[in-house]
Amino acid sequence: MTDLTRLTLAEARDGLKAKKFTSVELTQAHVDAVTRAKQLNCYIVETPEKALDMAKAADARLARGEGGALEGLPLGIKDLYCTDGVQTTAASHILEGFVPRYESTVTSNLWRDGAVMLGKLNLDEFAMGSSNETSYFGPVVSPWRRNGSDAKIVPGGSSGGSSAAVAAHLCLGATATDTGGSIRQPAAFTGTVGIKPTYGRCSRWGIVAFASSLDQAGPITRNVRDCAIMLRSMAGHDLKDTTSVDAPVPDYEKAVGASVKGKVIGIPREYRLDGLSPEIAALWDRGIDWLRAAGAEIRDISLPHTRHALPAYYIVAPAEASSNLARYDGIRYGLRKTGKDIVDLYEKTRAEGFGKEVRRRIMIGTYVLSAGYYDAYYLRAQKIRSLIKRDFDLAYEAGVDAILTPATPSPAFAQGEKGSADPVEMYLNDVFTVTVNMAGLPGLVVPAGLSSDGLPLGLQLIGRPFEEETLFSLGEAIEQAAPKMVLPEPWWD
Repeated sequence: MTDLTRLTLAEARDGLKAKKFTSVELTQAHVDAVTRAKQLNCYIVETPEKALDMAKAADARLARGEGGALEGLPLGIKDLYCTDGVQTTAASHILEGFVPRYESTVTSNLWRDGAVMLGKLNLDEFAMGSSNETSYFGPVVSPWRRNGSDAKIVPGGSSGGSSAAVAAHLCLGATATDTGGSIRQPAAFTGTVGIKPTYGRCSRWGIVAFASSLDQAGPITRNVRDCAIMLRSMAGHDLKDTTSVDAPVPDYEKAVGASVKGKVIGIPREYRLDGLSPEIAALWDRGIDWLRAAGAEIRDISLPHTRHALPAYYIVAPAEASSNLARYDGIRYGLRKTGKDIVDLYEKTRAEGFGKEVRRRIMIGTYVLSAGYYDAYYLRAQKIRSLIKRDFDLAYEAGVDAILTPATPSPAFAQGEKGSADPVEMYLNDVFTVTVNMAGLPGLVVPAGLSSDGLPLGLQLIGRPFEEETLFSLGEAIEQAAPKMVLPEPWWD
């Protein structure tokens, strides 16, 4: 029998329906793979017993012909999603030991459709980071290595546990979240596919909040079809989330393989940054050629406020974080330190419970919201945000169907290489992705080749609101044209 962990999600789904193997066999293969991959540190919590119980129930439903869209398929869940009866930490010491008595809407949707949970995946603490080095539970190690080097490579962030687990065949797919690129950047770094849906397409209820106007749930998988399959189950209207959009969820899988002939693809001149790596520029040009060969029309466009997006994002996101993280005070749940009075308790709990990067962003956010600085920083950033969204609106009104850009300014880097002395160096990893969150648009990253040192590179497609189907058809066209991405052999076994 083929190694079951090497199947795509679609292949595993079809194999279960054809009774080539059982969900218990499929799940056990993944449980064993997770056990052998401890040094990658992808999972904070492993749930093998729960996974096998869910797999047995899935097999029973399949035997009765009652299987759902994801029946019996083992997935990894980013530890930002609350899971009933299973510890949820957001990779922070302050939430260590917190066990929710409720389920997030997105994971409820997955269990409704028959998916199996292998465990909770590592991430940057409270989703704040671009390399998965800020987790209280230690950094995640990418399964990729540079040619001729044993240096530990980062898997991107914040969804580094999700991207590394998918690339290392430790789950068929994984949930992730994206606030400024935290699905798309790690997907690009690990040779996987990730989509940040339109804001409001997936419910945020039961997901630990970072920046509420920017956060969005989405999947990371090994190919475009699998991404489409997972998103259909994750998406949907939710009365518990007032930002959730009441709109039908399409069958995204039907868009995979659809013709892209006549689609107009915008190429924003502002993304050709000074000092852009020649390797990234060449990859972008190849992507343009692939879409042109598939029948798409290529059009140069301008998004003039792009250069203001990164600084505006790093005002808006910390401001919302400082408000959202005020609830972690040692009183209701999680870590509690004793103090001589209530203020002392708060200070000691938060000082020990939050990591360095989280404390930095809370302080920035509190500063920009403070009296005397609100207008100068936060209000101005929100005005810039409106202008960024207007840039995209004008491009789409002019007939552009989607926009093609690089996903990251460089391939993945080694642990400790960036941000240790200057955090802004790490923030620059989000330069191509934050505009999508600021405008609330969908963005898909597809692997498109390897760097000179053998690490994955990705291309990003940005779509019209709620037109993820267009992104899936274009993404599949790139996937078919690009060199086949062969994921790493398990050196960690």
